Amino acid sequence: RVSKATTGGRSMRFNSVVVVGDGKGHVGLGFGKANEVASAVNKARENAKKSIFKVSLINGTIPHKIDIKYSSVRLMLKPASPGTGVIAGGPVRAIMEQLGVANILSKNTGSTNAINVVKAVAYGLKTLRDPLTVARQRGITLKELFN
Repeated sequence: RVSKATTGGRSMRFNSVVVVGDGKGHVGLGFGKANEVASAVNKARENAKKSIFKVSLINGTIPHKIDIKYSSVRLMLKPASPGTGVIAGGPVRAIMEQLGVANILSKNTGSTNAINVVKAVAYGLKTLRDPLTVARQRGITLKELFN
């Protein structure tokens, strides 16, 4: 909720953040502002559907560790072994569940502003590179990459 003080009193508006995903590596993030909560959520959902992107996952987790610095948010996402579960705070947990990540470790050591944390996670997930892509860019086979 955001309020603005005017001569007639305070006027209220609402901001919302929505995450949409299919649980198979596709996720979208949306932001909406409106005078009512329902309108803000609908705007955010439509916005999220337009911004869906693909994330490469390996065995229900991310391919490698990433340290994200976005605005004043400092976030670490680390792949975890099967059975660990999603160890993450609110905004990060929501994204990982919609993404279909079953095992991950995360730690936020910077700002906890939900909007900036969501943007930081999106930025970090877009920078992930899977082994096949890296091998192709280097012009080698997957076997050579791990030797």
